[in-house]
Amino acid sequence: MIKKGKEEIIYLLNKSIEKFQFETGKSIVQNTNRKNYEGLAKVLSEISNQLPETSDQFGHIIYEPDPQKNKAEYPFRKYDITGGQIKDALMGLVANPRSFLVDTCYVYLYQMGRQAFEINPIDPLLISKDSIDSLNKDSYSIINENQQLRLQLSALQKEKKGIDNEKLKYYRFILIPIIILFFVGLLFLLQQQKEVTNNWNTIKADFNILPYKVTQAEIDSLEGIWLCYTSSPQARISDPNRFHKVVANIVEIKYKNGYFSYYRYGASFNHTGYIQFESPHILSIHSKIKNSNNKVEYPRHSLLSLDSKNSFFDAISASWNFDAGNNNRIIGIREVYTKLGKGGQIEEVINSPENASCQCKIIHWIQPDKPKETFYLKNISLDSLKDTSLKELLDERSILLKDPEEGLVIIK
Repeated sequence: MIKKGKEEIIYLLNKSIEKFQFETGKSIVQNTNRKNYEGLAKVLSEISNQLPETSDQFGHIIYEPDPQKNKAEYPFRKYDITGGQIKDALMGLVANPRSFLVDTCYVYLYQMGRQAFEINPIDPLLISKDSIDSLNKDSYSIINENQQLRLQLSALQKEKKGIDNEKLKYYRFILIPIIILFFVGLLFLLQQQKEVTNNWNTIKADFNILPYKVTQAEIDSLEGIWLCYTSSPQARISDPNRFHKVVANIVEIKYKNGYFSYYRYGASFNHTGYIQFESPHILSIHSKIKNSNNKVEYPRHSLLSLDSKNSFFDAISASWNFDAGNNNRIIGIREVYTKLGKGGQIEEVINSPENASCQCKIIHWIQPDKPKETFYLKNISLDSLKDTSLKELLDERSILLKDPEEGLVIIK
């Protein structure tokens, strides 16, 4: 017997993602964004729409023809597979996956339908545990025969170890020129590496990369988990309800070789990027929207000073208001950072009843020997902030427009 239901389809989809990434070179980020799975969905749909004609070829159940197959386009045909279907099944939200999705995965991975696979289960990870236990008992004699063959092979290898002096001379005659060629090639590679190093030094100088050598004290002061408040929700023409609003972000900063990786969890989307020290106390923060295609979308640049008399650090950022269509604008904003601590693990909660209840993104900060901390990321009123000094830093006056424009910054 082979596995069924959630366990079966989750395994099949993960294998399909691995094959798709290997064959296409395209990465699939497995999160709740259904668009991330559309490339794989279209590949599988090419197979699924042929199922009414391939039962004899691949050994799957019979599917009735789709009368709209030649009239409709993806994703409106009867047997089309969508990114949303893959996302839901992969997340374990589908108890009984559609039969044509299951058969399509088997054909994509093993060139046979589910019925044919049951007769010849070539992937042991799809066989249920009870069937594996039975298979192990039946295969005990085969294992013994395999062990005997290994012993015989070992004995043959020992007999062939004796090499006479003439063969040794012959090998030396061949090996000496090869060694000379190896060292000539090594010298050439070292020269090439020297040129690459010189080019890298030029790029570092021209682009001002890592101009300052960071100290251990500076690493300790920056690395860790931060809370970042931004006032940009107030700059959207399409949503006047964002007046006097602020949004919190959780930022995870880790030290790498001379610079810091920067991962920012926002209420609607995440940012990824890096930080470098330009000089003592002065940081440059570069980030972009986290996406599945590795393209630079909505780049953000910030200058932040760690020279502050309190726990809040102000950053001046060139950012976006992330409004719809032509209303999207480049804006300047003030952001306020405060450090929460170091260590532990960040966990992003998605597709849970708690998400639906609060209509927000939920972040858990899990630290050893400490209670789990939970953050609810969404737009909130500035007046609800406990520290009143933050209101003046983050109100609508903190937003700078690229071009003067009425109505972009929401006012009372």
